[in-house]
Amino acid sequence: MVASSSMAIAEARTGDPFFYLYRQAIYLVIGLLLAWFVYRTPTRFWYFAARPLLLLALALLALLFVPGIGTEVNGSMRWIRFGPISLQVSELAKFCLIVYLAYYLAQNNQTLREKPTALLRALLPIGLACGLILLQPDLGAVVVIFACALGMLFMAGLPLWQFIVLTGAGAGTFAVLAISAPYRLQRLTAFQNPWADQFDSGYQLTQALMAVGRGEWFGVGLGAGVQKLLYLPEAYTDFIFAVTAEELGLLGATTVLVLYGLLAWQGLRLAYYAQQKKALFQSYLAYGISLWLLLQALIAMGVNIGLLPTKGLTMPLFSFGGSSLVVSIIAVALLLRIDQEV
Repeated sequence: MVASSSMAIAEARTGDPFFYLYRQAIYLVIGLLLAWFVYRTPTRFWYFAARPLLLLALALLALLFVPGIGTEVNGSMRWIRFGPISLQVSELAKFCLIVYLAYYLAQNNQTLREKPTALLRALLPIGLACGLILLQPDLGAVVVIFACALGMLFMAGLPLWQFIVLTGAGAGTFAVLAISAPYRLQRLTAFQNPWADQFDSGYQLTQALMAVGRGEWFGVGLGAGVQKLLYLPEAYTDFIFAVTAEELGLLGATTVLVLYGLLAWQGLRLAYYAQQKKALFQSYLAYGISLWLLLQALIAMGVNIGLLPTKGLTMPLFSFGGSSLVVSIIAVALLLRIDQEV
């Protein structure tokens, strides 16, 4: 799907229709090599590395705003370049924050149930990282991180009243953030009725909906889609699911959804089994990774079919994007390692 959805824009930008496919293949190889090392590494390494990983995530997020280090693309400061390679820091930060929160919950499992201050200590570094990500700005990544943190806290036994208060506070904060920035408010209004301004604020969504509608049951055929021909922006990244629906139809789109569901189901089953075995760090880590991959995929798919406002989120393991692909592969390898140990 990366090859099919990127050929037109790759041809227009570079003269090579397979430019993005080759890059994705390189990132895939890098991800698999790193995954082999992750799979061979005991999970206790990640337990002891949790705090350094948190500091690494915060340092990289802060470095984005140092002149000459961070790279701005489409109005967002999300990337650090290392020669020909670009690192999207928020993707790595998601992984680091999940590892740290799993470590904290395993360390303070009983305290979390008894003292509200334990919740505040858990949320402080998460909130600091989310604040730095909001400055990029990247509200979508913050939504994913906050939702994963909520899920992990709930599975760790956070008292229900604290969970409800935290959920309400988070929803209120996101509502304020959504209407406080003009471009976010424009996305909300465009999402409610994209056809009202289909050539400006509603352009991306209307093009995505046309792609989804053309697919019908079985699609127009792999490679035969029209919307990817420089009509649908970000067809090979944020809107690859719309191209999939156009070319492979409802059958192909449902298959993608089912595959994500199976991945998340297996991860959550593993997390529950580890929890029963009292392997708390491994359990919370598996919960966090499973929720992260599932929630980010669901949000991205929701954006593509008009159920959610437009957000710049890739579909893990599916969309074009080196940082997202490599980090997602590492996360799945870590799930496999947890499965081997417990």
